[in-house]
Amino acid sequence: MRILLTGSKGQVGSALERALAPLGEVSAFDRQGLDLLDLNSLRTRMERERPDIIVNAAGYTAVDRAEQEKDLAFAVNSRAAGELAREAKSIDALLIHFSTDYVFDGEKPAPYVETDAPNPLNVYGRSKLEGERAVAASGCRHFIFRASWVYAPVGRNFVNAILAAAKTRHELRVVNDQHGAPTSSVAIAAAVARLLADPGLPQKPGGIYHLSAAGETTWHGFAKEILSMKGLRTRITPISSAEHGAPAPRPKNSLLDNAKLRAAFGIALPDWRLGLREVSSKI
Repeated sequence: MRILLTGSKGQVGSALERALAPLGEVSAFDRQGLDLLDLNSLRTRMERERPDIIVNAAGYTAVDRAEQEKDLAFAVNSRAAGELAREAKSIDALLIHFSTDYVFDGEKPAPYVETDAPNPLNVYGRSKLEGERAVAASGCRHFIFRASWVYAPVGRNFVNAILAAAKTRHELRVVNDQHGAPTSSVAIAAAVARLLADPGLPQKPGGIYHLSAAGETTWHGFAKEILSMKGLRTRITPISSAEHGAPAPRPKNSLLDNAKLRAAFGIALPDWRLGLREVSSKI
C-alpha cells in the first residue's frame, strides 16, 4: 500500500505519519515538500508518486486570523482540497480528508449528526465546509472526518497554551459557555490507521464521518483538567464568550455524534479525559 500524507509537520499529520507507517510505504510531505497552493507542482507530484491512498492532513487552522486572511484560508482549505480530490480521482486513489465541528452554528441542543445542515459562523468554518463540498464534487472515493477541539503533545494548541500561561500567571480566564469534546491527534491518527487496515474497507460507504472523543466539557472544564493532570494550582475563572471577545465567533455546541463511524467500522474514541491523559504524559 502506497500512502501519500500531506501536512506531515502539523498536529494531526505528525501523529498520522507514525500511525500509518506499519500499513505500507508512506511518503510524508510538509508545506516545503509539497505546496498545495502550487497546483502544477501538486499534479506533478501525484503523477510521480501515484499513491493508493492520499491522506490530507494539511490545512489552514488559525481560526481568528482567518477573519483577516480569508483568501488564504479558502485557498488552502477549499481550493487545494478540491484539487487534491480531483487528482485522487484521476489516479484512482482513496482520499482521506479532515474537517471540523465549526461547520455547524452550535444552535442544536444535541450532538450533531453527519446529515445535519451546516451553518458555519466564521471564515474558518466556511472554508472547511467549502473544502468538504469540493472533495465530494470531485467524484473521488473519499472519507471526510470531522473532528473537534483538536490538540497534540506539540504545536500551537489549547493544551500547550494553557500550560504555558499557567507558568507565568496567577489567574486564567477561560470560556465556560462553549461545549465540546477535546480530541487528541493521537486518537485521531490511531482511528484512521485502524480504518485503513480494515480488510472490508473497499466495501464500506465513504463520505462524511464524525470522529471525536467521547464525553463533553467546556473550555473552562478542559483547562481545569489540564492543570489538574500536571499538578498545577493556577486559578481558573469562568467567563462568557462575549467577555472573551475572540475575533471569530464559535459555536456554543460543538458536540459530534459518532454513531455512524461506530456502526460502520466499530471505531469509537475513548473519553476525552483518557485522551488528555495520554497526551499529557508526552508533554
